[in-house]
Amino acid sequence: MENLPVYIPVLFVLTTIAGLLLLYWTIKGSGAEKVRNKANVICFGLILWLGFQAILALRNVYHSDPDAMPPKIILFGIAPAMLLILLLFLTAKGRSFMDSLPLDRLIWIHALRMPVELVLFWLFIQQLVPELMTFEGRNFDVFSGITAPLIAWFGFRKRKLSRGFILIWNFVCLGLLINIVVHALLSAPSPFQKLAFDQPNIAILYFPFHWLPTFIVPLVLFAQLSSIRQLLLPEKNTV
Repeated sequence: MENLPVYIPVLFVLTTIAGLLLLYWTIKGSGAEKVRNKANVICFGLILWLGFQAILALRNVYHSDPDAMPPKIILFGIAPAMLLILLLFLTAKGRSFMDSLPLDRLIWIHALRMPVELVLFWLFIQQLVPELMTFEGRNFDVFSGITAPLIAWFGFRKRKLSRGFILIWNFVCLGLLINIVVHALLSAPSPFQKLAFDQPNIAILYFPFHWLPTFIVPLVLFAQLSSIRQLLLPEKNTV
């Protein structure tokens, strides 16, 4: 990782910061005053989470024992984030929080997926992720990043797209997200590895790219599921 061109981690760190700012902007646009007032606290908590994850990665916790079961990045990074999303769906306060968020801003969050795909391609060139994780392989998630601004603009600013169309777009993008997540997990060094033994997905075990599975992917998943939930509910009843 020492010989990695500096522009790759710099772009990824900027993308992570952009994700945090987009979430803050989304929460600040909530239709509920109580939710808007929690924006600073939520984002401060996420900054602490990012810092905690950085400490783990810089202390070589994630890549020091690839045979650990469960993999450490799942145990200390991915699982807690997924549990939080699950709790939001299972609790009334969590659902109210999600339903109060502006749908157009939730969709703007998916624009993050465009620079992420560029970083993954550069990491492939550096032999830190397999080709199957790029748009030249089996990862077509760049579609989500490119189309998200178009969906937000034409769907909400111009009112040219139906809720049904936006719902279908969300399901397609959710499928693309699941596709790359599965391939990423199956190609990372761990007892679960089934793919890419010649060039495994080692980048996600190192700083700052460990923020991809521990922050950016959960953020995108949260935005996707929240959008789908809102679109499946009656238009004037989002609780």
